[in-house]
Amino acid sequence: MAGAATAARVRQVVEPAVATVGLLVEDVELARAGARTVVRVVVDVAEDDQGELDLDRIGDATRAVSDALDADDVVAGHYTLEVSSPGVSRPLTLRRHYRRALGRTVSLVLGDGTRLAGRLTEVVGDDEAGATVVVVPSSSPGKGRRPVDGPAVTVPLATVRSAHVEVDLSGVGPADDEDESGEA
Repeated sequence: MAGAATAARVRQVVEPAVATVGLLVEDVELARAGARTVVRVVVDVAEDDQGELDLDRIGDATRAVSDALDADDVVAGHYTLEVSSPGVSRPLTLRRHYRRALGRTVSLVLGDGTRLAGRLTEVVGDDEAGATVVVVPSSSPGKGRRPVDGPAVTVPLATVRSAHVEVDLSGVGPADDEDESGEA
């Protein structure tokens, strides 16, 4: 295909290729870097896939995307391909994002501006429009004390303005940086 590629056209070409390795296309972005085009493809696991999105799966997706782009010649000239996972900081926007975050600490901002943070314990409903999430808020009573869970709060997804997973590094310490011999 001669001329400028569009993200929509690239997505159309790469989605079937990514599906062959059991993954979904989350996003496609095209950017210019000098004379080259940078093609960024963000992939994720399907909702019913219990596996992790590890480097092997990213590598499989990268090869599939590269082959599909080369076969279709959708991006003219030389391009740089970047295939990645959504990362931990990605916003939760779809029901399947919440399902993948079950058991993790999330922060929600509701349509009325209310903020809610806590452990995501349940996603109820099979469709985006009627789905709800259950969040158990917790408060920290002070240093050295265990957090105290509050009552579960059920929130319709339709009322969530924004949401993301909170990164929890509380279990990470110096011992995690040591090898088996005890040396760092």
